[in-house]
Amino acid sequence: MTDRTTYETRRGEGGETHQVTGASAGKQGHGTLTSNQGIPVSDNQNSLKSGRRGPTLLEDFVLREKIFHFDHERIPERIVHARGSAAHGYFELTHSLSDVTSADLFQRVGDKVPVFVRFSTVAGGAGSVDTPRDVRGFAVKFYTREGNWDLVGNNIPVFFIQDAIKFPDLIHAVKMEADRAFPQAASAHGTFWDFASLMPETTHMLMWAMSDRAIPRSLRTMQGFGIHTFRFVNSEGKSTFVKFHWTPKLGVQSTVWDEALKLQSADNDFHRRDLWEAIASGNFPEWELGVQLFDEEFAASLPYDVLDATKIIPEELLPVKPVGRLVLDRNPDNFFAETEQVAYCPANIVPGIDFTNDPLLQGRLFSYLDTQKSRLGTANFHQLPINAPKCPMHNFQRDGMMQMAVPKGRANYEPNSLDQANEESGPRECPAMGFRSFDQQTGKEEQGDKLRVRAELFADHYSQARLFWKSLTASEQAHVASAFVFELSKVEFQHVPPRMIANLLNVDKRLGERVAEGLGIDLPDANPCAREPLELEPSPALSIQKNMLETLEGRKIGILIADGTDAAMLDQVTAAVRAAGATAFLVAPKVGSVKLSSGEAIAADGQLAGSPSVLFDALAILLDEKATKKMLSEAAAIQWVMDGFGHLKAIGHTQASLPLLQKAGIEPDEGITGLDAHFLKAAAMRFWEREPKLRSLA
Repeated sequence: MTDRTTYETRRGEGGETHQVTGASAGKQGHGTLTSNQGIPVSDNQNSLKSGRRGPTLLEDFVLREKIFHFDHERIPERIVHARGSAAHGYFELTHSLSDVTSADLFQRVGDKVPVFVRFSTVAGGAGSVDTPRDVRGFAVKFYTREGNWDLVGNNIPVFFIQDAIKFPDLIHAVKMEADRAFPQAASAHGTFWDFASLMPETTHMLMWAMSDRAIPRSLRTMQGFGIHTFRFVNSEGKSTFVKFHWTPKLGVQSTVWDEALKLQSADNDFHRRDLWEAIASGNFPEWELGVQLFDEEFAASLPYDVLDATKIIPEELLPVKPVGRLVLDRNPDNFFAETEQVAYCPANIVPGIDFTNDPLLQGRLFSYLDTQKSRLGTANFHQLPINAPKCPMHNFQRDGMMQMAVPKGRANYEPNSLDQANEESGPRECPAMGFRSFDQQTGKEEQGDKLRVRAELFADHYSQARLFWKSLTASEQAHVASAFVFELSKVEFQHVPPRMIANLLNVDKRLGERVAEGLGIDLPDANPCAREPLELEPSPALSIQKNMLETLEGRKIGILIADGTDAAMLDQVTAAVRAAGATAFLVAPKVGSVKLSSGEAIAADGQLAGSPSVLFDALAILLDEKATKKMLSEAAAIQWVMDGFGHLKAIGHTQASLPLLQKAGIEPDEGITGLDAHFLKAAAMRFWEREPKLRSLA
C-alpha cells in the first residue's frame, strides 16, 4: 500500500479549511495537489480575484481547468440537475421597473414574455425518483425581445458554498460514492457529511436542506430564488442591487418524511405527473415574481456580505416587491427535444441586468456554457501522450470520455478526513511550491491586489443558520433535528457525526443535544467559530407552517367508496370538494364498477391497493356497515387510513366506517371529522400537533 499523504490543517481568513502538505521546496511528491499539467496548486479553496471583493479573473487556470474537467465528467446527462420536468408559459409584468432597469421585459405593465421553465432535483441521475430529500432547481428562460435571459436558481435562497472553486468538491461528496456507486439521489451517506462537517459555510444551507423545504409536496407549491445578488441598471446608468423571488399562488407546501419515502414507491414520477396533469387539466401553475431592491449604502449597513451566496436578506428587513406573474400553460411536445436539450446559462442576460462579484456566481458564468459542450467531446485530452505531463500529476478530477486512469478509493474531494478511517485521502494544496499569480495591479482600471482570500464577513457561518432555526415552529425544528439524525445515522465514519454536531452546537445548543441524543453518542464540544455568530431577529417568512395557506385549491382528496356507498352523500362530498377548487379522486376495492345505494353503478378513479393515501392531501371514507366489515380484513384499507393519519392529514368519515378507523389505531382529534363543512375546513391543513403521538422525533 502506498504511503498516505501527510498534511496539516489551517484556517484561512474566511474561516475556510486548508489542508496543506509539508513538501519542501523542489521536492514535489505524491501528496502534492497539481493541475492536469503537473503544476503544483497553492490554494484549492479560493479563486483568484482582483481585490478582496473584486471580480474573479479568467486567468485563474486552476479554477478554469478544475471546473472545465468537472463539467465533462458525465455523458450524456447533466452532472447535476439531471432529472428535470418542464413546461411552457409566459411572464406578465404587473408593476413597471423602468425607474431601476432598462430591461425591456420590465418596462410596460401588461407585457407578456414567453418562458420555458425547468424544475429538477440536484443529486440523482436522470432515471432517479422525484421525491427524495434534495434541493430543487428552478430555472426560467425568458424569450425577450432583447434576447434570452436565464434566471437559473433553486427552491432554496442560499447555497452550500461561497466560492465556485468548491463546487466540484461539493457535488463529488454528495453524489454516489466513487468506489461503490451508491446511494443514488441521497445525501444521507458518509462522504457528503464528511465534507459538510469540514465546511462550516454549508451550515445555513444544511438547515434549509434538512427542513421540509427539501421534500416539497408539488413543483407547483415551491418557492424559487435567484440565490445571488444581481444588479439592475437603468437608462441613466444608475445601478441597483436586486434579489429575485418566485412565490407560488397555491402557497408553499411540503410532505412529511415518511410520506416522501412512501411516495417514492407509490409513484416515482409523482412531481412530474402532478405538473403535467395540472397543466393538461387547465389548472395552470402560477407564481408571483418579487424583487428585493437595495443600494450600496444598505448593503454596507448589513452585518453580512450581500455577495455571499450562503446569506439571505430577511423579508422583514427588506420587503419583497411584487412585479409580475409567471404562468405555465402548455406541456412540452417532446421531452427530449425540449426538456432534455434546453440549455440554461446564468451568463445569458439582457441589457438592464448585470452581474455582481459574488464568487459563486462568477464561477457559474463560464461553467454553464462549457457544460453544454460535454456531449460533444472529451475533457481528458491531457491524457493523450502528446499532451501528457512528464512530471507527477495528482488531483481529484475524475471520469469523462476516454478516461484511461483507474483511480482507486473514494477520495475524490477535499477537505476530507478519510485518512481517519484508514483510507487514502489524496493530495493537498502546497503553498511552498504552488503556482502564484503576479499579485500587483497591472492596469489602471484594476483596484486592489489579486488575492485568493475571502471577505471578512464571509467568516460568519452560523448567524443565519441560527436565524433560520429560530424562525421555525417547534414541529419544523423537530423535523430538522430528526432529519439530521436520520442522515448522520447512515454515516459509517465514527468521527464524522460528532464533528457535524460540533458545528450544529454553534447554531443552537439544544439542536446539537437532540441530534447527539438521537444518535446515541456523547455530546462533543462546539467547534471554534471563525467569527462569533450574531443574534438576528427571527424571520417568520422562512417557516412553511407559519405561512401555510389553508386552502383546498389545487389539492387532491381521496374518497374511499365501495358497494353500498350512499349516492347522495357521495354527490354532496364530491361537489363540495370541487367547489373548493380541489380534485375528488374515487378509490374503491374494485375499480371497474361500484354499485351505489341508489342502484347506480359507477367506475372508480383508482383501485385501493394501487392508490395509497400518500397520493392525496386529505381522505374521505364513505362506507356503509357491510362494506366496513369487509374492509376490516383488507390490509390495504387499514394501511390507507393509517398512513393518512400518520401523515397528519384530515380524515372525514361516515359513522358506519368508524370501526375501520379504530382498527387502524386512529385517535380522534380535530382532523378526524364527519363529512360536513368541518371536513372541508380540516382538509385544507395538516395537523402538526398529532405527530409527537405517532413517531419519535429528535
